[in-house]
Amino acid sequence: MPSKVKPRLSRGLLDMKFMQRTKAKVAKEEDDEQSRAMYSNEMNQKMLNSNSNFIIEPSYTICAGLIDGRLSFRGMNPELERLMELEQAEKQGNTKPEQPKEVNDQEMAEIYYANQAPAASRTMNKKFVTKNEYKRKSNDNPKWQKKGQFKKPREDDEV
Repeated sequence: MPSKVKPRLSRGLLDMKFMQRTKAKVAKEEDDEQSRAMYSNEMNQKMLNSNSNFIIEPSYTICAGLIDGRLSFRGMNPELERLMELEQAEKQGNTKPEQPKEVNDQEMAEIYYANQAPAASRTMNKKFVTKNEYKRKSNDNPKWQKKGQFKKPREDDEV
């Protein structure tokens, strides 16, 4: 019984310029295959299918709540002190104060619903009117009534 061997691309083909993405993908697959073979007895199916729930940080200063390593005191390094003040302000949220409002939210909502909501509801109602309702409305409105059609005279009506 033949084993399931995946055909591999030659090294010369993978070195060509247009095959660089494929080359990277093949190299990654080979690394994954080697690591699976190395740790096959320690890894189970659940470990292989799970996603990572960890965030990797390059430094532990964030975890410990430490400040940056560069410090300046009493104007010795004004550029650094300015950067530290900006960072501090950003952390505290002391950016620009909110501008005062001329119209509060409640008044804005009342004005909007007084002007816009009735028009919007009428247009939406027009969309969902059925044929029967449309005919009823048109019968109520004399402008849209049908004209009378010509009727043939009966045979027994002779002049």
